[in-house]
Amino acid sequence: MLLFMLSMLFSNFPVATEMINPEEENSIALDRIEINQYALFHFDSLYIDQNKLDFFMDDLEKKMYSAPINAKIADNGEIISEKLGETMDRSLFEIQFRTLFYNNKDGKLRIPTLLVYPKVDRGLLEEISQRELGSYATFFRQSNKERSYNIELAAEAINNTVVFPGETFSFNKIVGERTTDKGYKRAPVIVKGELAEDIGGGICQVSSTLFNAVDLHGIQIVERYAHSRSVPYVPPGRDATVSWWGPDFVFKNLYNEAILIRARAVNGKMIVAIYSSDTAEYFKGE
Repeated sequence: MLLFMLSMLFSNFPVATEMINPEEENSIALDRIEINQYALFHFDSLYIDQNKLDFFMDDLEKKMYSAPINAKIADNGEIISEKLGETMDRSLFEIQFRTLFYNNKDGKLRIPTLLVYPKVDRGLLEEISQRELGSYATFFRQSNKERSYNIELAAEAINNTVVFPGETFSFNKIVGERTTDKGYKRAPVIVKGELAEDIGGGICQVSSTLFNAVDLHGIQIVERYAHSRSVPYVPPGRDATVSWWGPDFVFKNLYNEAILIRARAVNGKMIVAIYSSDTAEYFKGE
């Protein structure tokens, strides 16, 4: 936990014990000179410079924030529990800061924090992993190591994605830009009907496999584009090409429950399965 300590010349200020952490690492101390910088001197230091204070709190929020981590299902089927994040309690901090600023006593203030809960926890995963709504598998040549590796990376990127009722899924948004920094390699792609090589070649097999898996009554296909020529891993008309700064594959969840995407590429097989709870049924989402 990243801790910050504001050390001020205003002692005996009561601070709630639950906001105090005994660890002293990574603390920030403010002395009297620093505190005075938040005063509007044109008004004899009677008022706080709100712009400076806002900038200070923005900086503290960035430093203190730790993102929560969603629960996920491991390859062996075991559910890995979520992890809570943390952020600064901005409202409480400002109240305490103002109290200390106008107090003539010495004191110390530790920055109050709030827990940040993840969107997906163990309980939700247990509920929406009960029933398989659909699945689809395609195959690829493992001998093409670069293309195979790209498929594995993209499959891992969409794996464990949860799409809530009424939400849309964007392949490009979830997978992100395909770059060498992320590990993607140059492999064959189809550009205007011609074969070429580009970073991330092969991930269209992932998006196409996903398209066939989510082609369900409770899923609305919002955006899908076909390749300019046929591809060998799905029947004609059943592909979904994607590229960064170009075509995307987007669908909307019209079920009354969240859906879970499980994706894996191993031993030359790309498989996507869609799960939800036993009570999942189609409805017309808005």
